[in-house]
Amino acid sequence: MGIEDQIARRIHGLRRTRGLTLEQLAAASGVSRSMISLIERAETSPTATVLDKLADALGVPLPSLFAVPDDDGEPTPLATRAQQAEWTDPATGYVRRQVSPASADPALELVEIQFPPGQRVSFESPQRPVRVQQLVWMLDGEMEIALDGRIWRLRAGDCLRLVLDHTITFHNPTPKPARYALALTTQAAPLRGRSPA
Repeated sequence: MGIEDQIARRIHGLRRTRGLTLEQLAAASGVSRSMISLIERAETSPTATVLDKLADALGVPLPSLFAVPDDDGEPTPLATRAQQAEWTDPATGYVRRQVSPASADPALELVEIQFPPGQRVSFESPQRPVRVQQLVWMLDGEMEIALDGRIWRLRAGDCLRLVLDHTITFHNPTPKPARYALALTTQAAPLRGRSPA
């Protein structure tokens, strides 16, 4: 099964589990009903921004949309390199690899990102239903990360801790590709504070 089919199956399954109609998910996410229908049928490749909106509306962290347990429903503690799903954002060309194994309770996720030169992506869903903390560890290149009016310039070896409670923007301002790892933790409690650290 390809990554687009996995995403489609995951979104459809989450929507059905939560008892949401296409119209209800559209209203909660700000993504049109027709777009959600196309995504669930794997007939379109959604952007990272669209997937982030759907994840928020479904009450899950974005990485969980890429982590699909085996067909027998039993998650395995090992994700070999060949099993780690890669997805390319059609808007920016950035590539994300789901490093961590699929889990029924994805409280901790590890993701690798390859970010093209000059590209930018923003996740504009500050009212998340779960508390998400993120570590950004630069492996190669440089990135600018903006959150709540602050901008950090990360270089290889740097690590930044963030709480995702505001719009966040990732930007590669250089002419070279960047590569970084994201470690994300989630808690069921909604955010109450506004501090990014």
